Amino acid sequence: MLQDKSDHSDDLSTTGIATLDDLRRHLQWAIEVEHSTLPPYLTALYSLDPARNADAAQLLGGVFVEEMIHLALAANLLNAVGGQPRLDAPHMLPPYPRTMPHADRSIELALLPFGQEALGMFLRLEQPAQPGDAAEGDDYETIGQFYDAIAKGLRRLCAELGEDQVFTGDPSRQVAGGPFAHTAGRLSPVTDLSSAIAVLEEIVEQGEGAARADVWDGDVDLFHPETKAVSHYYRFQELALGRRYQPGDTPESGPTGEPVTVDPAGIRPLRPNPRLEDHPEGSAIRTAHEAFNQTYCKMLHQLEQAFNGKPAMLGMSVGTMYAIKGQAQSLMALQGDDGLAVGPTFDYVAPEDRV
Repeated sequence: MLQDKSDHSDDLSTTGIATLDDLRRHLQWAIEVEHSTLPPYLTALYSLDPARNADAAQLLGGVFVEEMIHLALAANLLNAVGGQPRLDAPHMLPPYPRTMPHADRSIELALLPFGQEALGMFLRLEQPAQPGDAAEGDDYETIGQFYDAIAKGLRRLCAELGEDQVFTGDPSRQVAGGPFAHTAGRLSPVTDLSSAIAVLEEIVEQGEGAARADVWDGDVDLFHPETKAVSHYYRFQELALGRRYQPGDTPESGPTGEPVTVDPAGIRPLRPNPRLEDHPEGSAIRTAHEAFNQTYCKMLHQLEQAFNGKPAMLGMSVGTMYAIKGQAQSLMALQGDDGLAVGPTFDYVAPEDRV
């Protein structure tokens, strides 16, 4: 749950949102925050043999789908206040390892195979804020504090200017849909302060848990309809601790439900943070890297179009995501000179260099 719903006297030096341009800049940052998690999640997910690690693939796959939804919701928020979402740009794909955009330097992201090191990274980036933690619009320690800053900025601007002067975006640019495979999450349109706050709360609760004191995110678990879905942070706890949360469990108790099994033999041993320059031009691995990067950038371009007046491109981007999966798995079937499998590099390819 977002903090300080009625407080309009927030410290601007903390939130950094005093004008509509400030708000739009922070919502573009939100798109970049959500996107920055996708390459690490995909790398860990595709390193898994889903037949031998069905639990891990299901849990991680659900997180990835919800992160894609969060990215689209952030775009809806930016469109609602008259901004223009940008995804097809070099700064979206800097080399890994990297810090999360505009975050505290302790939140470092890397391209790693599934395992305890990757889970430690995921737990840090999804770490819940504590009740009472200050909103932080930049150099934030948790994603929840960053979204608190956006919520406070929205409330302040609506109080000062009026909602009709804040929510000036074209409603036709809103994307909607769901629920999607692996999650009960939905793409909800944003048209006013109430719907904007609801979307921000959905993003935070799916990541950290409801009210920052609960394991559950409030949605129904599609795979276990008798219970609510576990938030991202606590799903990673399930994988790290080898047991599922069940009704009655709390953050303090830890998971006490059925075992979550991970077969180490069903994880491809990937070279961490691969680089294009690790392999000579024209080699099979370099060629496969370049093909993947082109397809991934094609997806970013389709998403940018979808959020800028061509919503039908959202469906096309889903098809491109399946192509990305196939290319990543083919790439990971190759071995470098060190005997390790090769994961994607997620390098940006300029539009003029795409086939």
